[in-house]
Amino acid sequence: MCGRFTQQRPSAELAALFAADDLAATPGGRFNLAPQQSGLVVVERPDEGRALAAYRWGLLPTWAKDAKIGSRLINARAETVATTAAFRSAFQKRRCLVPADAFYEWERVAESIRQPNLIRRADGEPMAFAGLWSPWRDPADPESEWLRTFTIVTTSANATLAPIHDRMPVILSAADWGAWLDPAAPDPAALLGLLRPAPDDLLIRYPVTKRVNNARNEGPDLVVPLGPLGPEPGGRQLTLD
Repeated sequence: MCGRFTQQRPSAELAALFAADDLAATPGGRFNLAPQQSGLVVVERPDEGRALAAYRWGLLPTWAKDAKIGSRLINARAETVATTAAFRSAFQKRRCLVPADAFYEWERVAESIRQPNLIRRADGEPMAFAGLWSPWRDPADPESEWLRTFTIVTTSANATLAPIHDRMPVILSAADWGAWLDPAAPDPAALLGLLRPAPDDLLIRYPVTKRVNNARNEGPDLVVPLGPLGPEPGGRQLTLD
């Protein structure tokens, strides 16, 4: 699964990267983005092009009667995303990208001890998670504003993540962004073919402070390694550059 991630870059930088209009105008600096909080996503608007906007993490299907369901729908499994009732409609016509500089996963190091690990690209570049979004309005208040929500699609772990968890976010390559965002809904089988684990050499992981366990904690210290980084494939020592 993916239960916490970072969006450290300002929205203007992300908008340029994704060739999108910046509708968020935020300074970045999110080092501990948690479910039910607002995060940046990239969507394709018919006749208007791509936009970077702030949506709430935890998908609410249009038919949901209660906003509480969103806390249980922060991730969508790639294996069932096309058929599960909560995600089927969004998969067909409301797909998005979720920019991320890193994400966290917890490793069980003892019966009652779980050590947070940060996972990021080895080259330091941002990632684009496959996501889905949905608009929702409280059925008990038809005059309320629409709330836009999102979920992150997950798949089986690659070799980097497998020692600590069996799932990971789907990380789309830049070559696949257009196909995933296309509102014309290409062949569902082709879309499902994009939902695969990241290459084993794309990511690195390392332990970080347990301060990340509390979603109220923020700051760049959360992403600092607790010790030296290990070697990447080929033997070269990794750095934070």
